[in-house]
Amino acid sequence: MSESVDMILDDARDHMKKAIRHLETELSRIRAGKANPQILDGIHVDYYGSSTPLNQVANVTTPDAKTITVQPWEKQMLGDIERAIIASNIGLNPQNDGEIIRLYLPPLTEERRKELVKRVNAEGEHSKVSIRNIRRDAIEQIKKLQKDGLSEDAAKDAEGDVQGMTDKHIAMIDQHCKDKDKEIMTV
Repeated sequence: MSESVDMILDDARDHMKKAIRHLETELSRIRAGKANPQILDGIHVDYYGSSTPLNQVANVTTPDAKTITVQPWEKQMLGDIERAIIASNIGLNPQNDGEIIRLYLPPLTEERRKELVKRVNAEGEHSKVSIRNIRRDAIEQIKKLQKDGLSEDAAKDAEGDVQGMTDKHIAMIDQHCKDKDKEIMTV
């Protein structure tokens, strides 16, 4: 029976780690005033009939702290890339000079910073909900094992372990959100 409990705990731990990685990815896409190529992650371009990630059809670089450049490997892709960036609704206007696309990041206003902090906190809340759902599922599995013969003490210990993991991961989410808030609000 303890093998089953260990499997449930390992599974819950893996899922919680994935939730944290997802949060980190989402937070990296929220711009904090300085250029970061990850802002363009998630943008797909129509490349010969198939939806392809932008970083697979162009070189994305940051020549300075306020500019992102996108240099397609094929010049005919410029228009498609420009349309994809506009359609992605990331709040940046592409400047196409026929060779390269430049994205200038305007300085963040106080109002925009507050909106970004709200978005960060919303992402954090989504992650917390995911962690709590993982906890609920793990505890339900432990209760099923208890009905199948797992001792009450072992079940309580396992539930305590799940709760400990949950608390640890929620603290990590809070720390990630706090760090990103600080990064955004720093002028």
